[in-house]
Amino acid sequence: MNNLIDELRIKIIDTLKLEDVSPEDMGEEDQLVGGELGLDSIDVLELVIMIEKDYAVRIDNKELGARVFANLKALSTYIAEKSPKGIS
Repeated sequence: MNNLIDELRIKIIDTLKLEDVSPEDMGEEDQLVGGELGLDSIDVLELVIMIEKDYAVRIDNKELGARVFANLKALSTYIAEKSPKGIS
């Protein structure tokens, strides 16, 4: 799971072009949306597209998105559970 969290840190930074953020700045329990990263709904949409493309996992409603994007730990757990690619 830690490998997936580390991978997600890099993908989030790359996808959203967060130039002033390093992977070490993103804690597993840190709030993603509305937290220190300042992610908004447009950022979440970009991340949903990246997750669907890279992991074949759908996040298709607002309530699910709110739970999944709570923090990196929740996001990685959801991807690990739902990905047909057998990610751990």
